[in-house]
Amino acid sequence: MSTTLTIVGCAGSTAGPDSACSSYLVSHTDTAGRTWRLVLDLGSGAIGPLQRYCEPVGLDAVLVSHGHPDHCADLGALDVLRRYGPGRDVDLPLIPLLGPEGLDRRIGQISGDLDDRGAETFDFRPLAHGDVTRIGPFVIEAARAFHPVPALAYLVTVGQSSLLYTGDTARCAEVDALAARAHTILGEAGWAHREINPPGVHLNGDELGQMAAQAGVSSLVVTHVASWVDPAPTLAQVQRHVPGAVLARPGDVIAL
Repeated sequence: MSTTLTIVGCAGSTAGPDSACSSYLVSHTDTAGRTWRLVLDLGSGAIGPLQRYCEPVGLDAVLVSHGHPDHCADLGALDVLRRYGPGRDVDLPLIPLLGPEGLDRRIGQISGDLDDRGAETFDFRPLAHGDVTRIGPFVIEAARAFHPVPALAYLVTVGQSSLLYTGDTARCAEVDALAARAHTILGEAGWAHREINPPGVHLNGDELGQMAAQAGVSSLVVTHVASWVDPAPTLAQVQRHVPGAVLARPGDVIAL
């Protein structure tokens, strides 16, 4: 068996010249040789590079942390690809879409058709803090994140590997509790470009590093640095706490 994390896009806030917004592919090949694919977020511009790594219309599930465009805008693109692309005549099952209550409305808002919530593409399953669900071999636990809109962090466990995806969040007890049970953290550091930041929005590099160190993880992938910011100072902040931390870069494949 093997499990990998592929960085599809990692730019924070907007897509940048070198990266789409947040999107991460978790792949697991089981003992029967079947590969399961789960996408964490599908932000602006992600549907393009995602096609390098898999056939998006055949995904086993999409998990979305919250309804900001840099995390969910390309749900609309996936809906278009599914309905009108090469796989439109294939009898494919609906793609499970997991996220906070009301996330399905974002598909219609993005597409400009408020009556269309991706019903031909997605099987929307709302999640809330404390919910646990299963998609194939993946066990998914949701925790409330600290962000201005309803947002969730996810602990994805498959076999002996557990990955925490923070989504967008300030430091909070709910996400810390998931971090304590993770082997790898895929953590955002969207506030690294400022010394003083509004509360309740993002982590900075120092806060992310502290969270990971206190959780006892040595595998930390730093992501969601604003697209217009040099990420090197952010990584330096994080590495003061977790020396082995690495910066997410599009195309990177990380063993879990």
